[in-house]
Amino acid sequence: MLLETLQRYWGYDGFRPLQEQAMQCALNGRDSLVIMPTGGGKSLCFQAPAMCLPGIAIVVSPLISLMKDQVDALKTCGIAAEFINSSMSAEDRLRVATEIRAERIKLLYVSPERLVQDKTIDFLKGLKISLFAIDEAHCVSEWGHDFRVEYRQLRVLRTSFPEIGIHAYTATATERVREDIVASLELRDPELLVGSFDRPNLIYKAERRSKGLAQVGEVLDRHRGESGIIYCTTRNDVDKLHQALNELGMKTLPYHAGLPDHERRKNQEAFIEERVDIIVATVAFGMGIDKSNVRFVLHYGMPKSLENYQQESGRAGRDGLEADCTLLYSGAEFIRWKSTLDELPSDGARQAATQSLEAMSRFCTGAICRHRVLVNYFGQDLPSGQAESCGACDVCLGQLDLVPDPMVLAQKILSSVVRQGERFAMTHTARVLKGSKEKYVLQFGHDKLSTYGLLAAEDQKTICDWIEQLVGQGFLKKAGDYHDLKVTPEGWALLKGNATPRLIQPATATKTKTQAAVIEDSWEGVDKPLFELLRDLRRTKADELAVPAYIVFTDTALRDMARRRPVTLDGFRHVKGVGEKKLADFGEIFITCIAEYCREHNIASDILVPDAPIKSAPKPARPLSDSLDGPSASAIGSFRFFRERKSVAEVAAIMNRAVSTVGGYLTEFIRHEQITDPTPWVEATLVKQIEDAALEEGLDRLRPIFDRFTGAVSYEQIRPVIECLRVRMQSTPEP
Repeated sequence: MLLETLQRYWGYDGFRPLQEQAMQCALNGRDSLVIMPTGGGKSLCFQAPAMCLPGIAIVVSPLISLMKDQVDALKTCGIAAEFINSSMSAEDRLRVATEIRAERIKLLYVSPERLVQDKTIDFLKGLKISLFAIDEAHCVSEWGHDFRVEYRQLRVLRTSFPEIGIHAYTATATERVREDIVASLELRDPELLVGSFDRPNLIYKAERRSKGLAQVGEVLDRHRGESGIIYCTTRNDVDKLHQALNELGMKTLPYHAGLPDHERRKNQEAFIEERVDIIVATVAFGMGIDKSNVRFVLHYGMPKSLENYQQESGRAGRDGLEADCTLLYSGAEFIRWKSTLDELPSDGARQAATQSLEAMSRFCTGAICRHRVLVNYFGQDLPSGQAESCGACDVCLGQLDLVPDPMVLAQKILSSVVRQGERFAMTHTARVLKGSKEKYVLQFGHDKLSTYGLLAAEDQKTICDWIEQLVGQGFLKKAGDYHDLKVTPEGWALLKGNATPRLIQPATATKTKTQAAVIEDSWEGVDKPLFELLRDLRRTKADELAVPAYIVFTDTALRDMARRRPVTLDGFRHVKGVGEKKLADFGEIFITCIAEYCREHNIASDILVPDAPIKSAPKPARPLSDSLDGPSASAIGSFRFFRERKSVAEVAAIMNRAVSTVGGYLTEFIRHEQITDPTPWVEATLVKQIEDAALEEGLDRLRPIFDRFTGAVSYEQIRPVIECLRVRMQSTPEP
């Protein structure tokens, strides 16, 4: 009967792991707690039995949008389903109630808040109910990652409907959470069905967010043309990251609770229907989304728990093919999440949330197999065949640059914390170890400590990273309002040589922040349908060359083409951003496309427009948030060429930019990559002369250095030398 129902309504000819057992529990009226990973087919575990049993199934769902999506999906399968929630008019609620009384509805979705109301309970008592399904059941438990008080009140179902089976479903639940769900819902001798928490097709990677937008770009470059989700922790980050990526020529759409309902719905549909590849979202996006070919999930910030991370990253690779899950984290997120714990309703909830947050931090900063950490957290082990290496995370793939002697390094850091009386935070501790002359270091006499300057050769940011890793691995903890560092029992064992951490050599962060501003351009005179056609053509050429689309042509160039509509090479030559090389490489194919478009629409070509770009009314540039600091959008496209040691002139020719502009890109590249040797771009003998002049004249102004050479040395030669010198000096111990 079950298999026939699956085939009839859903077109499936078999069961996924544990589905049949879960469905049999629902058919037999035996209470159950079903834990399946995201994409495991939990919903079918109660939907299919509901179609086999007489009466109506009541489904508890936490989100209005999720209710609607699931009901719409059921209706498209020919199943009579409805929901009742606060978004409905009184007339619609009356209509649904009438349909329910007439026994024409098989599944009814309601929120926990509405279900526990006395009038709802009284209404349901007059119906023939087949089963109760509690979706997202982890919300019942104050030890869960998304505790909701209303879920706790669902125990009323047992007393009001003692003969009806209650079935709880969730993707993530630790053993403690499972016990709490069973007790809170008063489940009677429930069948406990727990699927494997391991997703072997997902490739996990965690790294400190140090270069912001550039790190995001690296992930997107690996998945050009593929579907992916980028999760941010705030709406503000969603808006700014979405905007920045679009300025780089990467088409994305935003999704968060601050957008109008119709816009969220439109953006979600565009992603699902593959009219856009990338959605940038808060955690409001994803619940109920069953898109099978998501090839990557990127977290631009640390989630507040491993339960959250398991659910969100699990939206990748539902088709069983390999998918990337990259997590970019920072210590600031740990502090922000921790600051929210006081808002939780009980000591138990605060304790549970704290433990979850600390486990999440250990996952980020640790150097232990990511798959193993995840399954161990949920009380499972990896299969025996993966005992040595999962083969699907940055740790097991050898992608981490580990510190060769971590015990000695960690002992230096912990010793400094102890000698400082365990009364100072991370930044101060890093300054002491660096040997800083900062006034508070001197004021407290910490320049007299034996640990002062022990890590003078290291960058202060790197020292902070190591401290964060020691916190994440449980050797240090942050306490009090000022996050003072304290040595834990594990840390004291390390000081005695009885424990060994695994420390990652973090990437050096860019010291100088370069803000990418909003790029203003005008649509005046632009043929927008032609612009979209040219953008598709640009994508095709970029895919052929395996380069980002904006390297072929920028949006500005495409707008100018769509404004001028050139159909000759001579006319194409006048398009902004078209140089001789691009004219030779792309001219013919683009003017052919434009000519065909003009003929098809019977419109004029070779429009005469002023050479100067038409500007819209100026608007104040809005800088991206500090979390998006790093190289400018335009510069990123040049970095691959500088890594190949191409000269400024060569890169300028490739990118069709002025030499002076590309010289600026080189400066950003040096700063971004922390380059200390300028000789790939400036002759070695000249480097020494420029450095000598800089040391005499100072690094703040280039003009005095330029004047010393009386025009024999250009600014394009001076700038990379000075920037490399700055990098070296910033990493040199203070005198």
